[in-house]
Amino acid sequence: MSSSPQLALLVNPAARGGRTLRLLEPVARRLRAGGAELTVIVGDDATDALERACTAVSERPDALVAFGGDGLVHLAVQAVAGTDVPLGIIPAGTGNDFAAALGLPRHDLVAAAATVLRMKSRRVDAARIRAGTTEELFAGVACCGFDSRVNERANRLTWPPGTARYLVATARELRSFRPVPFRLTLDDGEVVEREAMLVAVANTRSYGAGMRVCPDARPDDGLLDVVMIGAVSKLEFLRVFPGVYRGRHVTHPAVSVWRVRSVRVEAENLVAYADGERVGAVPVHCEVRPGALRVIV
Repeated sequence: MSSSPQLALLVNPAARGGRTLRLLEPVARRLRAGGAELTVIVGDDATDALERACTAVSERPDALVAFGGDGLVHLAVQAVAGTDVPLGIIPAGTGNDFAAALGLPRHDLVAAAATVLRMKSRRVDAARIRAGTTEELFAGVACCGFDSRVNERANRLTWPPGTARYLVATARELRSFRPVPFRLTLDDGEVVEREAMLVAVANTRSYGAGMRVCPDARPDDGLLDVVMIGAVSKLEFLRVFPGVYRGRHVTHPAVSVWRVRSVRVEAENLVAYADGERVGAVPVHCEVRPGALRVIV
């Protein structure tokens, strides 16, 4: 690598309700002051951004840097996985769970830029998820059940803005939600059939801006953590689920945890999300890709 790192800076202009671009200038200024040469990538939409990111990676920059939240990291992972181009992260989104898992600065974007400039990287895992004909990678958590139905509701709402939309969607979904019959096939051939509130498959511990759904998941152990919250009453769910912010829910007798290399999740009338992005209808198959990512830390 030259003394002047060539950085492709992938920007999501819609992050934080469009306020991200205001935060970009001091970060770009810090990167340039540190000697970096920047190419800024802004796509017209997710598909266009991914195409531009893949083109940038093919030109072998010293890093692809995602300036945004987990959704943008998810997109960047598709471009860099399996290559030697490291992924830098400047966590400028609403949810920055992957950055949190790596111990990156999340409340000081200029400090995050300084971390990128040091160019110290480590290998971490990714996971491949297949839903029908859709196949992509994720870095954090894939989920289906109550949480994915909340996502579906929230995405249909036009008001209120921001995270308040998810609170409204959660309240509405809770009124109508019934436990779902799941069938899990774990990599040793074990089959689990059980009614449950949700199933999460995790490379890292948290999603949804700090919910530690899989508190012991590590991004470099070559394994995925599978957490199932079994069928409970709505009252019990309301009592237990807030514990997800500290990872305390896993001690509840209705919660099961497995550590696997792959898992197939089957259920009816559910959609899976990964890193907060819609993947497609269940059934899905998830498989770990050990060391697939080089990430600047």
